[in-house]
Amino acid sequence: MKEKFLGDVAILLATIDPVSTVVLFVALTAGRSKEEKRRIAGKAVLASATILLGFLGLGQIVMASMDIAIHSFQIAGSLFLLFFGFQLTFGAPEEAFRQSPEAGRDVAIFPLALPAIASPGALTAVVVLTDNDVYPVRAQILTAAVLLGVLALTWVLLLFADPLYRLLGEGGASAIIRILGLVLASLATEMLLAALHQAGILKALPAAAGG
Repeated sequence: MKEKFLGDVAILLATIDPVSTVVLFVALTAGRSKEEKRRIAGKAVLASATILLGFLGLGQIVMASMDIAIHSFQIAGSLFLLFFGFQLTFGAPEEAFRQSPEAGRDVAIFPLALPAIASPGALTAVVVLTDNDVYPVRAQILTAAVLLGVLALTWVLLLFADPLYRLLGEGGASAIIRILGLVLASLATEMLLAALHQAGILKALPAAAGG
């Protein structure tokens, strides 16, 4: 259970990526009052929690109704998370969402809640990490608790986004984002190998991994 907890923390931290969200939040809320920034931060995190918990609870059911095997989703999801990790390590994913939103659109929903906090990587991760065929209910509840903890951390960081960004600077924030990307890529590789083994594609995985 300890390994499951640590793995969930690392994956959800990397896919939700609070530091990258702080950078985006600072850019989108420049010139707004402190009260408005607090409102935007709270609304964005609440919306993200609703989306991610809904996906956690119903994602696999929806896939089953579409006749998508969980092994297929695990393999595709692992590849997606691997690619997402590469993006974090070698790119600047927050740049894609820095444009001014359309008139009348709430920045708390787009692009903060979607696709910044409840990112495609995070949506994929919550389904893979709560596979009904692999993890018991207790482990899935643990994943949900970790998810809420990471979202709470994101909310706190957004409340202190301006001083935090000044402290880290653009270089410090970029370094943290890239480290998270490398961690995510490594974990995604492990998830991919495990999914291939469970699907019967890699029969010799336990021996190759040293048991």
